[in-house]
Amino acid sequence: MHNSTATAARSHAPSGTYRERLSPSLWALLSAAVAAPMIALVFVPLDATVALLSGLGVAAALTFTLVASAPVVSVRNGELRVGRAHIPVALLGDPIALTGDDARTARGPGLHRDAWHLLRPGIDGIVRVDIRDDRDPASEWVFSTRTPDRVVAAIRRAQRA
Repeated sequence: MHNSTATAARSHAPSGTYRERLSPSLWALLSAAVAAPMIALVFVPLDATVALLSGLGVAAALTFTLVASAPVVSVRNGELRVGRAHIPVALLGDPIALTGDDARTARGPGLHRDAWHLLRPGIDGIVRVDIRDDRDPASEWVFSTRTPDRVVAAIRRAQRA
């Protein structure tokens, strides 16, 4: 029953809808968890229980902050949102999905100086899309995504709608 409900929900989703949270990598979350013993060591002279609780509290707060503040990539209601930035899909050119060496080049020497970008370490995929608005100072958007093909497909569906 759960599968049929999920399938029905997906079939009624508006065309061009996509959402992805660019959550931190496992290494970033592990680094936040390492804060627990460091904080606990500071409070051990006071009390072992206080040390344990403060260490766990700081690690939980850091982990929550990292996940909650992660930017979201979404295509919805004719608009592309990447983090806090947004633009109507009607002002976008043809999006390009990049992975591997092409994505590394797009992040580095291939990144234009007037491009708007949101790049996350540990996320290999990149989407590059031209901006067709003469008033916009950015010539293109370049942003990280774990599923660049799905983002490109969602943008194209939204542009056709």
